[in-house]
Amino acid sequence: MTSSKRHAQIVASLRTKGAASVRELAESLRVSESTIRRDLDVLDRDGELVRTYGGAALSPVAVAPEPSFAVSAENDTAEKEAMAEHAAALVPDDSVIVLDIGTSTRLIARRLRGRPITVITGNLAVLDELRDDDAVRLCLLGGVVRRNYQSLVGSLAEAALRQVSADLVFLSCTGVRPNGHVVDDMEVEAPIKQAMIESAGRVVLVASEAKFPGTGSLRLCSLADVDTLITTAGADPQTLEHCRKAGGKVLIA
Repeated sequence: MTSSKRHAQIVASLRTKGAASVRELAESLRVSESTIRRDLDVLDRDGELVRTYGGAALSPVAVAPEPSFAVSAENDTAEKEAMAEHAAALVPDDSVIVLDIGTSTRLIARRLRGRPITVITGNLAVLDELRDDDAVRLCLLGGVVRRNYQSLVGSLAEAALRQVSADLVFLSCTGVRPNGHVVDDMEVEAPIKQAMIESAGRVVLVASEAKFPGTGSLRLCSLADVDTLITTAGADPQTLEHCRKAGGKVLIA
């Protein structure tokens, strides 16, 4: 049996049971426990499951599928457009920028058309915005395609980002806590976002007022790591002040 078939059967088994031990999977697939451990490590990195002590459990991403990119895009508002305008204004010519996944970064990309810059991304919607623009040098990260959210994730994307030295990263999130923690609710995305933060000299967080406090339990960074926060008028004032005291600049769209 090929590794891809084993991976598919492991995920199918977890969809049925919710969780399984290494021993159970090894016996059902008739392979060694060491082989199963390697399979689980790969699937964990790709966000297909969550490694547990002695086994694995189904990833929350697979249990409760997130809204598709198309649904998220339908929720674009004038506020998101305004945030994108502020973000694009921060990009100097001849700079190297990283664009995170999400609908807001797609809107930023749209405003960067015709600019002599380099854009690095795992966002396939950004690819669609810039693929025919000769002025922009477009670099696409590798990885596993998440079709429902038009993004590239997994160990290949993380490895590619370790080779990147960018001027700016435009980061999205699902929540900004009052204590200054910037969080996300998708295990498959969090390592990619953290690698993006490490790849860039400056971090620009794009988070509308709905993200204060938002949702999510996976810490990406703190507001002390954010150089500029772009948000909207209804964002929590105390959290914004926390950002300013930590040395960040706050832009209200």
